[in-house]
Amino acid sequence: MTEPTAFAPQLEIDGRHIGPGQAPYIIAELSGNHQGSLEQALALIDSAAATGVDAIKIQTYTADTITLNHDAPEFVLQGGLWKGRKLHDLYQEAHTPWDWHKALFDRAREHNITLFSSPFDTTAVDLLESLGCPAYKVASFEINDINLIKYIAATGKPIIMSTGLATKAEIAEAVQAVRDGGGTQLALLHCVSGYPTPVEDTNLMTMVDLQQSFGTVVGLSDHTLSTATAVASIALGGCIVEKHFVEDRSAGAVDSAFSLEPQEFSTLVTQCNQVSSALGQVNYDVKPSEAGGRDFRRSLYVCRDIQQGEVFTKDNVRSVRPAFGLHTRYLPQVLGQCASQDIAYGSPLKAEHLQNGIDDGEMA
Repeated sequence: MTEPTAFAPQLEIDGRHIGPGQAPYIIAELSGNHQGSLEQALALIDSAAATGVDAIKIQTYTADTITLNHDAPEFVLQGGLWKGRKLHDLYQEAHTPWDWHKALFDRAREHNITLFSSPFDTTAVDLLESLGCPAYKVASFEINDINLIKYIAATGKPIIMSTGLATKAEIAEAVQAVRDGGGTQLALLHCVSGYPTPVEDTNLMTMVDLQQSFGTVVGLSDHTLSTATAVASIALGGCIVEKHFVEDRSAGAVDSAFSLEPQEFSTLVTQCNQVSSALGQVNYDVKPSEAGGRDFRRSLYVCRDIQQGEVFTKDNVRSVRPAFGLHTRYLPQVLGQCASQDIAYGSPLKAEHLQNGIDDGEMA
């Protein structure tokens, strides 16, 4: 039996390494928040780039490549944010026209920022390949399109795949499709496809299980209304955060209800990077910020004037700050001994102050 293809421990997109030990990779998802205006789409790229994100993501489909223009009940949304809307009409409003794509890629390059896309059929992949798309996103609703996943994997580009709505068995099938298509760089994003997602539905420990189960880089595609869930995902080992971006929620763009505005996105980027830096590595060394702090730990000090020959007791020797006297571990040895000399109140106790000295065997 042939061993399954092992996925790389890190992804590399446009020269940026993504994975454990690297700074988190933050993606601003534009989706349909351009409201049908190329000028607004370009402005969104300008604004998103200024927040410090690592990448900007768009979606590549038309209403006709993603659904049918039909008004049967199954083609009409029955609840949620877009209740009552026909799928074809919603996607017609939200789609990013294909003739905009080159301009969007060019604008992102002007900012020296990565732009990639979620293709929703093979013709979208072909368009994106012609534009030099450096990576691909598989959306949650496409995770069961096995042939599309294989087609994307055949490009050899890194794949980031959201897992919303999928069972663990379906995720495994999609992961195998990436392998079957020849893909070697895969990240799985834990995702709850609720728009918006209540925080209590997020279950971030699922992201941890994805990494343990499939051995891929993992992250979070977040549809909650705050930054807290995304920041927490970094603390749990997530390497990627994807969140929707809008210039002004009040403008009523299609995904604005669960999108972050520029200042909020800047905060997200800062907080995710701070948490990543805080995680660091296992390290018990004294840190530069602690320099000098050890001098103010406890040690043994004389708390009353002591005469030569006087017995050390709990009344004349105490464990106090700072740390220039004998270590506190020696207190049992000190008590009951006699002073070898006069010792003034406030003196750090030293071994030479004791007639019998100190047995360092206690350190063993």
